[in-house]
Amino acid sequence: NMKLVSLCKSSDYGSTYTKLNDKVGSRTVLSYLYVCPTNKQKVSISLFDPEVESAVLISSDEGASFEKHPINFNILSLLFHPAQENWILAYSHDSKVASALFDFIAKVTKSGRASYFVSYMRESFKRMKLPKYCLPKDMHIISTDEKQVFAAVQEWNQNNTYSLYISDSPGVYFTLSLENLRTSRGPAGNLLVDFYKVEGINGMYLANKLVDNHIKSFITYNKGQTWALLPAPATDVAGNNLHCILPFCSLHLHLEMSENPYTSGPVTSKKSVPGIIVATGNIGTELSSTNLGMFITSDAGNSWRQIFDEEHNVWFLDNGGAMLAVLHAATPIRHLWISLDEGKKWDRHSFSLAPLYVDGVLMEPESDNHIITFFGHFSHRSEWQLIKIDYKGLFSRRCMDGDYQTWHLHNKVTGILNIIDLLSAARDACLSIVTVNTVHPLNARTKIFVSVSLFFPEDYDTILFFFLFYLILQRYRKVLSNNCKEGGRNVYSPKRQVCRPRPPRGLRLSTSQGDLSAPVGSNVTFMVYLDDGDSLRTSIQLDFGDGIKITYSNLSRTDDGIKHIYRTTGIYRVTASAENNLGSDSNTLFLHITSPVERVYLSAPIVAIRGKEANLTAVVWPSHTRTLTFFWWFDNSSEPIITLEGSISYMFQREGKNKVTVQVASGSTIMQDSKVITVKEFFRSLLLSFSPALDEHNPDIPEWREDIGRVVRTALSQVSGVPEDQLLVSLYPGLPSTAELFILPDEHASSEHKRSSEEALETVRIMISRNVF
Repeated sequence: NMKLVSLCKSSDYGSTYTKLNDKVGSRTVLSYLYVCPTNKQKVSISLFDPEVESAVLISSDEGASFEKHPINFNILSLLFHPAQENWILAYSHDSKVASALFDFIAKVTKSGRASYFVSYMRESFKRMKLPKYCLPKDMHIISTDEKQVFAAVQEWNQNNTYSLYISDSPGVYFTLSLENLRTSRGPAGNLLVDFYKVEGINGMYLANKLVDNHIKSFITYNKGQTWALLPAPATDVAGNNLHCILPFCSLHLHLEMSENPYTSGPVTSKKSVPGIIVATGNIGTELSSTNLGMFITSDAGNSWRQIFDEEHNVWFLDNGGAMLAVLHAATPIRHLWISLDEGKKWDRHSFSLAPLYVDGVLMEPESDNHIITFFGHFSHRSEWQLIKIDYKGLFSRRCMDGDYQTWHLHNKVTGILNIIDLLSAARDACLSIVTVNTVHPLNARTKIFVSVSLFFPEDYDTILFFFLFYLILQRYRKVLSNNCKEGGRNVYSPKRQVCRPRPPRGLRLSTSQGDLSAPVGSNVTFMVYLDDGDSLRTSIQLDFGDGIKITYSNLSRTDDGIKHIYRTTGIYRVTASAENNLGSDSNTLFLHITSPVERVYLSAPIVAIRGKEANLTAVVWPSHTRTLTFFWWFDNSSEPIITLEGSISYMFQREGKNKVTVQVASGSTIMQDSKVITVKEFFRSLLLSFSPALDEHNPDIPEWREDIGRVVRTALSQVSGVPEDQLLVSLYPGLPSTAELFILPDEHASSEHKRSSEEALETVRIMISRNVF
């Protein structure tokens, strides 16, 4: 964010500028400026000034006039809808998404319309269906093209990588596309995924994957159904043979996005130039940050050429194969490179008389003009410079119909024609170099001089209490941005009077919204107030109840609240204490940190003995501490047993199958799970173990354990001859994989049946010891 000194507009591609300060206000703090992608005349400016207001300015006439729309949240960023110019999505500083349907020029800020839109969006959501044994720890949506969703999922056995899943067209059912996708964290802690959509060709993506502790680059032409390594160029930029043979050696590309919107970033493609990709990378067995070069493909990744042996920023100049390249360096430069034949030949040109630290390049995409503007500075202390270049003179004539050729994208990986559309690319014949017009640097920095020297008389004297002293105003005050002389300071400044010292009294503690509960992981803001006392001489201590305490020596530092994040659920005793040399005071509140219950699983024995207590446990995800209520329903009971703990012991009195249901209440959310427990007078059991090979495929989830139990039960019944309804198998959670086999008597058990159960158990035990299974 920056304080707005001057907002300027140019209508001739940077040759001249006009100020728009009178359109947006002199005290405006400009956060961000956005241009609507579907209507270039529509411009949005987000404003944030804690002393004034938060608002959005909307212009529909390229900045000639603006309409201000106040908002009740602080905007972090805005996003125009790619097709609906009157729709805007806002992201707020308190991590809450504020959706508003901006009808025409953001006129819908009315709570009724906005709440209806949000409720409509909630009703349209559907639960995602991942594969049965996929147990995600984290998930990020990275693409929603053509109503299909690409999701990066961190699975139960992944730590530093994610798996790439793709959905069906409604975006409900997902299947695995690519394992061990490379990820990293940005400066703000956000997830960065090495995944890039190639512009201009549907279904074509690039990704970096971890393979045997090496990061390698892969390409897909069929939207993630199959992936292949990138073939390396036959020669380097100097023409030397590289001898890089697949799959032992390949081309690897850096796919992270540039944080600077005015540089091209490490990988570039364009919708109007299908099949051409320019990227930073290296050749070898894995992706590296050294020995970087620039590589280009003109046939959608089937073959590559090296164009530079150093990292460059590359931009497409027109809708054909003309490109501009600038060395990516921390030192000043004065040369650029131009290619008119899709990177086969590059010519060097000077764009500045003095070397320039290039901060970025401005150009209007998808337009008929041929203007590019470099902006930067000659030294670290100099002002910004703009250098405008008209590259129209590069072309001797416009391309004609005969200058275009039709081609098909042929995928060498599968040997079939993946893209049915016919694509066109301009031939070299209609392009030839004439000259590069260099414009002298334009000083783009504008200063505003403020010359206000007014004092406004007050009608009455005001006494303002301020901590250790109070101020008596002298009937005058200085206005903001004045250039008054210092001589009148003593005459017109408020007079200070010292307050008598007092002990702290009436210490108040609350949350900013007055709530006594908050979601886990959210920012809880505590407000501390002191009704009376020497604020500046009073020490304030806030104990958050989770082992963390902070101390303030000045109460004014808590005016905006004290923020704290609780990482686990529970009930926390939060205590504020105020103390000075004359006394002390304190206040306490009990804060409930909750989290919605995502899943509950009833862990119970599948067989129990009548008249003997059995232990039952409700396992809840995510784990909670002292914030849940459990309701236990046994068979046909009309009233539940209520506990605050997730475990209970219960004695079953009726033989046969007894159904147990546990309900878990967290706030207004209630989830449940049920189990059927077989109760018998007696039974026999045997512990089972498995080979270590099974542990490698054990995701440790209930569905997997139930499936394995059914397989073992059927196999034992077939081999031992014991009826399947008298066999039960229960796999225990955790590793190594273990299970317990139960052999039950039939419904009319007698001494003879007891003996047959013992014989059956002995038969199974002998067969297991002889490795029959």
